[in-house]
Amino acid sequence: MKKKWLMFILKSIAVLIIAIGVFIAIVFIVDKISNKSEQGKIEPYGQLVPVDGKNMNVTIQGEGKETIVLLTGYGTAAPALDFKPLVEELSPFYKVVVIEPFGYGLSDLTEKERNTENIVSEIHEALQSLKIDRYILMGHSIAGIYGLDYVNKYENEVSAFVGIDSSVPTQGGMDVEFPIQTFKLLKKSGFARLIMKLSADPYAALPFDDQTKEQLRMITLKNLYNPSVLNEMEHIYPNFVASRNLTFPKNLPLLLFVQANNTGVKGWIPLHEEQVKDSVLGKVILLDGGHYLHHTHSQEIVESFRGFMEEMK
Repeated sequence: MKKKWLMFILKSIAVLIIAIGVFIAIVFIVDKISNKSEQGKIEPYGQLVPVDGKNMNVTIQGEGKETIVLLTGYGTAAPALDFKPLVEELSPFYKVVVIEPFGYGLSDLTEKERNTENIVSEIHEALQSLKIDRYILMGHSIAGIYGLDYVNKYENEVSAFVGIDSSVPTQGGMDVEFPIQTFKLLKKSGFARLIMKLSADPYAALPFDDQTKEQLRMITLKNLYNPSVLNEMEHIYPNFVASRNLTFPKNLPLLLFVQANNTGVKGWIPLHEEQVKDSVLGKVILLDGGHYLHHTHSQEIVESFRGFMEEMK
């Protein structure tokens, strides 16, 4: 009797192992087939500009006298599409340039370290390639860190900085150790796709048309946990540390749109108020909403921004 039970248990374990193996294989194969299929369905947008021997994708919309350069937050797979609601509000009044850094959108990957110095240098090279030498920087999230370095290096080119719930060098919680190897395994195995499939669509209730949502989905899967983005993840904390001694130039117009109800970062509003306190032309505007304020408050952002720029004249 014991022998029969032992055989039954062993057979059950074997069946379970085989089932798990088949499931893993199916997830892997589906991911590979889907990746190949989606490559042909991703529609090109923008233009490719030469940067450091590679191609960086950039979109330009609007013909205003002043130029706004939009910088993405970390991990936003397709910045030019993600910024679409904001670009549509800005473009009747300004020339709007969205830069997709290496590893983002339709830009190439790069083997260069994703430290602030390289990222800032590449953004500047892209603008130089486009012969754009005077502009307003407007950045979301971690662009607050890269933008801080940028405006100090190229102070003569930047006429104002606008933060959209932008990161602050001294904010807490940035010293977390990310499970990079786990993310690589999820990407390679195809389980990253499965997890995304089972998760809620972040764009479902937002003002994007169905075609844009589908493009965002496919480009997100293409860029998810790619080597450049993971390398940038490894550099997040060192990049924050490197920016701690930097401040915005006192005479640079500085407008920060800040999430009013952020409970995840201690002192989120005071951190931003501290950034503008020494600025001759500094202002903080609080908005109720999620971290991606430009998804839901684009009209308010543009109206307030235009009013702010009028005050500067």
